[in-house]
Amino acid sequence: MSDIHNNILVDELFRIHQEKLGLQWIAGQQGGKRQIIPEEIRGKPADEADDDINNSRGPSTKATKRGQRPSLIGYLNLIHPHQIQVLGDIELKYLEGLRDISRQDALRQLFSHQPACLIITDGIETPVFLKRKCNENSVPLFTSLLSSNKLTDTLHYYLANFFADIITMHGVFMEVNAIGVLLTGPSGIGKSELALDLITRGHRLVADDAPQFSRIAPDIINGTCPAPLQDFLEVRGLGIINVRKLFGDSAIKINKYLRLIVCLEPMDKEGLLGLDRLEGSYRTRRVLDIEIPEITVPVAPGRNLAVLLECAARNHMLWVSGYNASKEFSGRQQSLIEHGEK
Repeated sequence: MSDIHNNILVDELFRIHQEKLGLQWIAGQQGGKRQIIPEEIRGKPADEADDDINNSRGPSTKATKRGQRPSLIGYLNLIHPHQIQVLGDIELKYLEGLRDISRQDALRQLFSHQPACLIITDGIETPVFLKRKCNENSVPLFTSLLSSNKLTDTLHYYLANFFADIITMHGVFMEVNAIGVLLTGPSGIGKSELALDLITRGHRLVADDAPQFSRIAPDIINGTCPAPLQDFLEVRGLGIINVRKLFGDSAIKINKYLRLIVCLEPMDKEGLLGLDRLEGSYRTRRVLDIEIPEITVPVAPGRNLAVLLECAARNHMLWVSGYNASKEFSGRQQSLIEHGEK
């Protein structure tokens, strides 16, 4: 298991989102190599990253987003340096309504914190004084036809994913019955063969050998495949196979939320007899500070692992919905005992 960290420059952000956000670069072109500092976002849930994209408001304006704690934001909230500063109609009218001295003080404070870039939203014509300041300070200035809320929501989602802590875990990550399942176990236990069996039964491969996982929300871990490994599966005896070429696009899933870990474990007859036949082998594993349910599935001759995995995924969905088969079974037995029924 290893950590991976990302970084991004302003000109890269512009290139990636230019078409989607309708961005135009109108000033501060010499500042394209400014780095968007990840420390403020890295390690935060997606709903706590909002301060790093500062959608300014006038004094004592309350900004509230879905899943976000309300916070009071003063004019041009400059708590975090190196952030993206978004200005809409309200902000520009506020600036333009200030006296010259007050406006210069506000701009001096803004640029002293070295913003990564400024974005003017709603297709508003950019004031000349703002263009001049951006050129003087080498701060990229973009415009967009989108509203402030839509633009900031898009950038929040992108940057929260981009700067999230990423770990690599050994195993095969699959979509089984619409949920993300990580198959783990010792080398040679048969994870890839099981994955191939599941693919032939209509399930989908996300990543083989080294899937990457990032926490993108307080209770969500997203799993993806490193680009060099995309579409490939190693099967002992067959070597490397291209799942997309063999089974079509429908056999591949680009990403999936991690909901269940299944650990394949070799087990002899004595080990099988020692398992809890009522509750099974359930526990949790902590991944990026989130508890993920984990099931141990014994590997032994005669066991149909593909069927067991499908059943495990379906049973997990029932468990999430509040149903527990072992509790219902125990309840029936207790009821029979209490009423003396045979």
